[in-house]
Amino acid sequence: MIRERRNKEKLALYYKKFMEEGIVDPNVHPWVAESWQRCRKMKLPHETMPKINKLSREEIVEHQRTHEFIVKYVDGLYEQSKQHFNIHNLSMLLIDEDGYVIKNYALPFFQRVIEDIQGMRVLEEDVGTSSISIAREHNVPFLMFGPEMWIKDSHSGDACSAPICVDGKIRYIISFFSLDQNDLPYDLLLSLLLTMKYAIEQHLKMLEYWSIQKMMMEELPVAVYWIGQDEKLKYCNSNAKKRLEGRENLEDIFLNYEHIPIKKALQGTPTHRREITWITQDRTYEDITTVMPVKVGSEVESALVMSMSIEDLKTTIAHATGYSSRYSLYSMVGETSEFLALQHKASRIARSDNNILLQGEPGTGKQRLAHGIHQASPRAAAPLIVVKCSNAPLSTLEEEFFGSEDGDHQPTAGKLELSMGGTLFLDEVEKLPVEMGDKLADALKNGLLNKETGMRKKLNVRVIAACDSNLKRLADKGLFSRSLYELVLDTTIRVPPLRERSKDIEVIAAHILAEMSAQHNLSPKRLSPEALELLKQYNSEDVFIIGGGTVYRAFLPYCKKAYITHIFHTFPADTVFPDLDREPGWKQTKVLGTGEDNGIRYEFRLYEQQPVSDGKGGI
Repeated sequence: MIRERRNKEKLALYYKKFMEEGIVDPNVHPWVAESWQRCRKMKLPHETMPKINKLSREEIVEHQRTHEFIVKYVDGLYEQSKQHFNIHNLSMLLIDEDGYVIKNYALPFFQRVIEDIQGMRVLEEDVGTSSISIAREHNVPFLMFGPEMWIKDSHSGDACSAPICVDGKIRYIISFFSLDQNDLPYDLLLSLLLTMKYAIEQHLKMLEYWSIQKMMMEELPVAVYWIGQDEKLKYCNSNAKKRLEGRENLEDIFLNYEHIPIKKALQGTPTHRREITWITQDRTYEDITTVMPVKVGSEVESALVMSMSIEDLKTTIAHATGYSSRYSLYSMVGETSEFLALQHKASRIARSDNNILLQGEPGTGKQRLAHGIHQASPRAAAPLIVVKCSNAPLSTLEEEFFGSEDGDHQPTAGKLELSMGGTLFLDEVEKLPVEMGDKLADALKNGLLNKETGMRKKLNVRVIAACDSNLKRLADKGLFSRSLYELVLDTTIRVPPLRERSKDIEVIAAHILAEMSAQHNLSPKRLSPEALELLKQYNSEDVFIIGGGTVYRAFLPYCKKAYITHIFHTFPADTVFPDLDREPGWKQTKVLGTGEDNGIRYEFRLYEQQPVSDGKGGI
């Protein structure tokens, strides 16, 4: 706040009147008056500077290290303006948002030596009314005349402070203080203060901007090079550094440097999204590359290169659309010969282009195995499209596989088309209606039919199907599409249940715990010896899973029975269990008991998964 010069003698009288009688003269600035009254209530000493809260020597060193980026910048501003501080006997403080002095510039503050000041807290509750406390409280620059300050020893000088803000939040405070100056040029003082305030704020915004830019450059799967007119490297991100192998000149590492359009960019000609081959002594990179000239005025000062591997680009697209494998073959663990044989067979088959049928009981890991096969296949960079063939209506499945029309009657791609070049995973394929299975098999064999042209578009799709039941038996009984069964029968992998590989229980349990700990940012967990012993004794299907929402959702697909306490009341909550009354394949089979607690009724229910039936008692 820019203020007119005030009569210090009158201000001194107002101060004396308040201190002796507790009366605030109406000519006292209201912000100053409010601060005086608060200081009086706190019973702060006002004659001399009290002992102030201060950081330890070690804390001061760490404090300055934390704010090093801004200290260096303010150092530069001070050096440029040092003569003004010397001429007008000014001191300058850089203060953090919590009121601690980061650094003292020029002359002593409140008659203290530089070392004493740094690390002090100079809030209202420490030094009373000051330009610092007013600027901090009201978030405006404020000029304060000597007699307005709470500490009488400081009445011989004036002070002016300004908050340094980014996005409306105070990050720092910069404060000027004069000693024994009756003819202080306030216009100059304020001009210098506001100029520094603006410069520091812009610097902070720029630092924040570049920090975000750097984070983006480091996280994106792109090699970034910034090259000067002398063709020397000015900057590169971590992906680019891996290619450079510690060297600084691109010409030294890339054998075909002359054929990469960097020199064209340095002459002012950009290159957009072009396929470029980068050849090193050890390997070749096939990239989509953009090279842009960077101009200062009309002159090209440098060039910016952004290059992304074509394979990484495919993978990024797959991830962005949510159609990528989450597991590798080696995310499945085990040590038994049965498991190792399964893993080896899956790895070998993954490299072929055969359709695959995964057959095994619920909970044996068929979904994870399908993801692993896709990831280990030549199609890994292409999409993995998952369709859960549970008891959905025929019309829903039709739209899911073959697409539909949006609100503007424009066709939308179905999952068959989205899986082009990649893998279509049919989970619980035995639940697919016969009619839909026939239609799907026809499209996979003969191509997608274009309704407008009557032409067929060939599909380059690999099918992996997972089945909990005996698919051949279902096909023989007419409960599953014969043509689709024959299509997925290229290769069959039987996934053994855990009871046939009980020696893997300990390894699997440890792996699940490690995955869940990592997923929820928990410290590593281990099973107790007692728990391990109980697991090793497992020899039946009567295994109970008890836990919260995460555990419930993770294990529900593998359970045959669910014991549910149904409460006839709705409570606010951040976790909601699936409603088994609406969950396909589940049916309430029994009420095990009822009760009431605090006026709220509850019911113990048993739900069971329903098998696929032929309607004649067969499965």
